[in-house]
Amino acid sequence: MKNFTSFADVGDYKALLQQALEIKANPYGYQHIGRNKTVGLIFFNPSLRTRLSSVKAAYNLGAQAWVLNAGADSWTLEMADGAVMNGGTQEHIKDAIAVMSQYCDVLGVRTFPTLKDKAEDYGEVVFNKILQYATVPVISLESATLHPLQSFADLITVAETKKKERVKVVLTWAPHVRALPQCVPNSFADWFSEIDWVDFVITHPEGYELDPKFTKGARIEYDQKKALEGADYVQAKNWSSYQDYGQVLQNDPSWMLTPAHMELTDNAKFLHCLPVRRNVEVSDAVLDAPGSLIVQEAGNRTFSMQTVLHELLK
Repeated sequence: MKNFTSFADVGDYKALLQQALEIKANPYGYQHIGRNKTVGLIFFNPSLRTRLSSVKAAYNLGAQAWVLNAGADSWTLEMADGAVMNGGTQEHIKDAIAVMSQYCDVLGVRTFPTLKDKAEDYGEVVFNKILQYATVPVISLESATLHPLQSFADLITVAETKKKERVKVVLTWAPHVRALPQCVPNSFADWFSEIDWVDFVITHPEGYELDPKFTKGARIEYDQKKALEGADYVQAKNWSSYQDYGQVLQNDPSWMLTPAHMELTDNAKFLHCLPVRRNVEVSDAVLDAPGSLIVQEAGNRTFSMQTVLHELLK
């Protein structure tokens, strides 16, 4: 593994998953890997779990970590190649990333989509510039289209809690008060479509189809109740339209996950990446039920990051 940006970078997911479970069982047992190493973390948008779990993962591995909020803790960065910098930006991304690469052994970067220009977002313009100019391995802490560390943590959570060899996993769209990107559902589909012991179903209203390159191998079901039948795991998440890019086409409250929905499942465990709009996306009764894994899932963000760091630093 040279960088970690998507499922395609993983190679052997079974080996990576086994490594994660071993690291979780012995989180301080690999500190020789990170000794005298530094993890750099750059955030272009807000973060709670990603920021804190990444720092914790570095410390668990014996490494140090620094965190930079781009544009707030640093000079305002210019992204355009060939720019005449006589405006509000003070430093070019080319120079900043080259310099920051000297201050760390691996670089984690969080970017975010505009939800206005699909070509720019799905071209991963900002993230790819960082990949271009970095001289150390790069980890996606979320990009304009994907959130692989979250999906890896989801996989760890399912693997350590499943009671049978083959499980049905359902990703369901949920309503929200604002337009959200497709990063988390894209990434969840990117991973779970490839897991050979998972029957994977995506359910959403018509018009909310994700980019087909991430959903190959998934069954798409527009009837939420039919999709939930017999599910072992349910992941709820809102996303805006990919086709009518960034638009909220409808916000049907009946798609909010409730105990009535969960009764259709095979006593399914519940997943959500957090943060969650309670009683908009998902009811309190589901979030606080014994089958809710949201806190355990968030805890596994440390071990998904720690495993990726282990692979890149070793």
